[in-house]
Amino acid sequence: MITAFITKVMDKLTAENLITVGLLFLTAFLSALFVYWRTVEKKSFVDFFEFALPKEVILHPSARADALFWITKKLLMPFLLIPSGVIFVSAVAYATNQGLGALLNIHEPLIAGPAGPVVVIIFTITMLLAYDISYYLYHSAQHRFPVLWELHKVHHSAEVMVGITKDRVHPLDDLMNRMWDGVIPGIAFGIWTLVALDPVEVTIFGINVYVIRNILMMDFVRHTHLKISFGPLNNVILCPHWHQLHHSVDARHYDKNFGLLFSFWDRLFGTLYVPKPDEDFKFGLMEREAHEYQSLFGLYILPLKKMGQVVARRFRRPQTAAKPIEGPQP
Repeated sequence: MITAFITKVMDKLTAENLITVGLLFLTAFLSALFVYWRTVEKKSFVDFFEFALPKEVILHPSARADALFWITKKLLMPFLLIPSGVIFVSAVAYATNQGLGALLNIHEPLIAGPAGPVVVIIFTITMLLAYDISYYLYHSAQHRFPVLWELHKVHHSAEVMVGITKDRVHPLDDLMNRMWDGVIPGIAFGIWTLVALDPVEVTIFGINVYVIRNILMMDFVRHTHLKISFGPLNNVILCPHWHQLHHSVDARHYDKNFGLLFSFWDRLFGTLYVPKPDEDFKFGLMEREAHEYQSLFGLYILPLKKMGQVVARRFRRPQTAAKPIEGPQP
């Protein structure tokens, strides 16, 4: 059994995966070093690691919950049978290809032969935009609709952020997100299959563009205490510090900075909030029961129970105008 487990792990450690993990950890290390060098006057090797991994964060009950949730979720995922996002994208793309192709009488790609570099670049940009606006819309819906918010509370219940907080997402929320992600990116991909044969995204030094996207948006770093800003680039890319504001319990920060990679969606839809340089935030939920989310029961079972209560209340009482969700929905 142990041998089979080790073999399974080694199978996943392809050269690309090793490079990806290495780049993500390197990004986190360099970010910590940058912030430390910029903010601390008397520097030392020991002090740097205390700054990067503060005891009050690492030993916090929320960090312990993150670790337990991350481990158990990795162990459970093969049994939960949550389909990969590419399955939903492919299904919607096929339906789009067949439906639109029949409507426009297109039976072969408009561009014969392999796609050239210009088509590849345009295809990559459109797919990145499709995934990003898809994430923005679903994320804003998680804060708008109570039944989705009960699941999303799992992510926002973290009172400290330790990198792996990025994966503090309920499995049902994972599934629903992947299903939704099949819609807009799937339609975009389906349209592209009518334009070019087997379009592929740009790779940089052999690394998929989506991996580069994850590195650029610093998903691990943005879920830490490290205040990283990109300066003028913040107008295009959502920096870690701006996303950390999204987790703030301050009422001024509710429902702000929903974006994944690009910050211009928030600017366009009026949900952008620019924090002061080096502004500190208190993370978590304002609800009285926030402490209940610091256990495996609270992270796996409680959200489902609360979702059921939301649905039951909806069926018990007459429909009324939608009210804002009480408590922070950062």
